[in-house]
Amino acid sequence: MLVLTRKLGETIVIGDDIIIKVVDIHGKQIRLGIEAPTEISIFRGEIYDRIQAENKKSGLEGDGVPREKKE
Repeated sequence: MLVLTRKLGETIVIGDDIIIKVVDIHGKQIRLGIEAPTEISIFRGEIYDRIQAENKKSGLEGDGVPREKKE
């Protein structure tokens, strides 16, 4: 895991087209702005985990594609 320190207004760039910017700091909370192509899904961690659990229950892979049945 890469750990970075950023100040208000500073950014992190991932690849050529994802930019994460610190837009506000209030006490122990920070607000991040994320610029990314529309085809990239962005979720808070707890929401992503919930989606994965629901997909697993319904027989879908993490990307929403049905699993092949094994015999």
